[in-house]
Amino acid sequence: MSRVKTSATQPQIVGIVVLHNEDVFVERAIRNVVDFCDRIHVFDHLSNDKTPEIIRSLAREFDHIELKRSRNAAHAQRLLERYLGTPTWVFAVDGDELYDPAGLAVLRGDLLAGAHADVFRVKAHVLNCDELDVEKATASGFMSPPSRPITKLFNFESVTSWTGCQDKLEGGNPVFRPGFDWESLRNLAETTEWDSDPLRLPHVCFLRRSSRDHDDGSQGRKNIAETQTHRRGISGSIYRLLRRPKPAPELLEAARKSGNWKREKLTRGPRVTVDARPFLGSLE
Repeated sequence: MSRVKTSATQPQIVGIVVLHNEDVFVERAIRNVVDFCDRIHVFDHLSNDKTPEIIRSLAREFDHIELKRSRNAAHAQRLLERYLGTPTWVFAVDGDELYDPAGLAVLRGDLLAGAHADVFRVKAHVLNCDELDVEKATASGFMSPPSRPITKLFNFESVTSWTGCQDKLEGGNPVFRPGFDWESLRNLAETTEWDSDPLRLPHVCFLRRSSRDHDDGSQGRKNIAETQTHRRGISGSIYRLLRRPKPAPELLEAARKSGNWKREKLTRGPRVTVDARPFLGSLE
């Protein structure tokens, strides 16, 4: 049975996924959220790795996935305009974000029952991963908080218009209903622990994301660690090609202080290791 809703009068959850050369994790990223969303809009920015093949296969399997191929990231924002002012939660998912399907199942029921309708956006725990060990089923990196949160779950019923936005759900000039503004925020990390947060995720932003990465001397999909001489990476039998050497602590610290503001914001606090099994699915 189709999950796609034909009416905007009933609460719904709509996913938006914008991709370019992310074939390492994109299938797992989408599968992990496919039951959470009533519809998923996937925009491919002319990928030339296996990303188009993977998302076409997923669209054949799930009839609530809609594919578009575009050069312009603003097309995704314009598509979302139809949901403004309706009881719709818009969930932006990147190809390097691995949510917990079991946690999302709980959150879906809560959202559709009216939870968090009093805020514009919801944040959560994020582990910015610099290492994923598939054999041991562990993920290591830097937790948000204190690192920067990147979760993008928005209550579109609180917004009447959103112009001037060149990228999906970032910046621009949103016009809010009375009682809402950009700081109408609920961070689940303030009331839950990592293990109990339904919106938690490993953000594999420091890992190789495209099979084209350096295999022909080119860069398939840049990650935040691009300027580092050494990078951590993925280990495990199916990811031998993707393994990266572990930097010495002093090299990691130097990289954190090298001036890359985004990397610095995502590597605050101690480095921690968590159980990755809830997020890996068939990647195990």
